[in-house]
Amino acid sequence: MSLNHSEETHRNLLARVPSCTGRELREWFHTLEAGPAFLRFDDRVKWLRSEHGLAHGHATAIVHEHDLRRAARSFE
Repeated sequence: MSLNHSEETHRNLLARVPSCTGRELREWFHTLEAGPAFLRFDDRVKWLRSEHGLAHGHATAIVHEHDLRRAARSFE
C-alpha cells in the first residue's frame, strides 16, 4: 500500500507520534514486531487502531516507517 499523503506529512505525523500517543516510535516498532504476524499493511494498521486506539494517520505512518526501516536493514 502506498501512502496517501506526502513525505512532508509523513514526517510531521512521525514527529507528533510521541506527544499524541505517549510512546516513542521505537516502542511502536517493538509492539508491531511482538504483535500478530500480519503480512498486509492494512491489517497492521487496523490492528494498531483497534488494539491501541491510534488515529488512522499515526497508525499508517508508524507501519510505513517500520517497513522502510526494516527494508533498509535487509540490504545492509
